[in-house]
Order: sequence, then structure tokens, then C-alpha cells
Amino acid sequence: MAVVGAGSIPALHSNVTSAASAPLKVGRVEAAAHGTKCFTVAVAVVQNGVIVAASVDDYQFLSKDVATGVPNSDSDFGANYKDPNVVLASKKANAKYYSEHMAEAAGSTVSYDKNLASIEKFATGKTIKSLEMSLKYKNAEQMVDAVSGATLVDTKGYLQAILDAAKAAK
Repeated sequence: MAVVGAGSIPALHSNVTSAASAPLKVGRVEAAAHGTKCFTVAVAVVQNGVIVAASVDDYQFLSKDVATGVPNSDSDFGANYKDPNVVLASKKANAKYYSEHMAEAAGSTVSYDKNLASIEKFATGKTIKSLEMSLKYKNAEQMVDAVSGATLVDTKGYLQAILDAAKAAK
């Protein structure tokens, strides 16, 4: 076993830029990743052009008897809802209800929150450029196939929202 002299380590270290020393940048966007009846909020943390963390969620008006609304839904903010029987709700926070709805309406076998976790995991570790190329050259069906564990037909839309957040990172 060769032993490296202590004198060579500082020289090696001084020529290497650590990825951990690069600043973290955070981007957040609102998008329409899943149709016209909800909106998506995507967040991406970027370091050296690499997405190091991603988060995505949809918000939709859901019946207040089955869903928990966003903060202040039961207060002044909620007084502005057109229909008092609904609340603006996070689909992720209401994953159990929303997943049951997806199973009934579309035969989904993967819960909503697990789908989003798979999409977030797929984006994490990718460079902005590589995610951009995947989205450019794969159609919606191919993107569902590319993301292990995700079955959402709008997987490509969620990944586009994450990419947009990554590009907006400051």
C-alpha cells in the first residue's frame, strides 16, 4: 500500500473546488402541471447547475367534508371562497383522500404522495440541462415510463414545473 506524503494533500486540495462550497440557490414557480382545475407549486434547490432537492404539490378546491384546507381556510381567507362547502387544499396534505379518488376515477394503484415523491426523486441529482433534454425529447407517455414509481399521466408537467423552478433559482 502506498502512503501519500502529507505535503501532497494540501496541494491537491487547493486545486479542487468542492461542490459543497458552491452556493445553494432556490427557485419557486406556480404552474399548471395538471390540467385547468388546480395549480402546482414547484420548488427546486440548485447547486452548480444540479438540482439537489425538489418539491412539488398541487392545490385544488376540494369538499371541506373530506379535505383539510390551506391555513386560514376556516378563517377570514376562507370567507372569500365562492362555495362555502369547499376549501383550497393541498393534494399532498390530503393524499389519502385524493389517492382514493384517483383509484376510483382512474384506477390508480400508486398513491398521489408516492407519485410525487418518485417525480421529485427523479429530478434530484439531475443537471438542469439533462432534465431539460429529457423533457424535450420524451413525450408525456415516455416520461411516465422514465420515472420509476410514478404513474401520473402528467408526470412530464410536474417535471417541467421543477425544471422551471430550477431555472428560476437565485
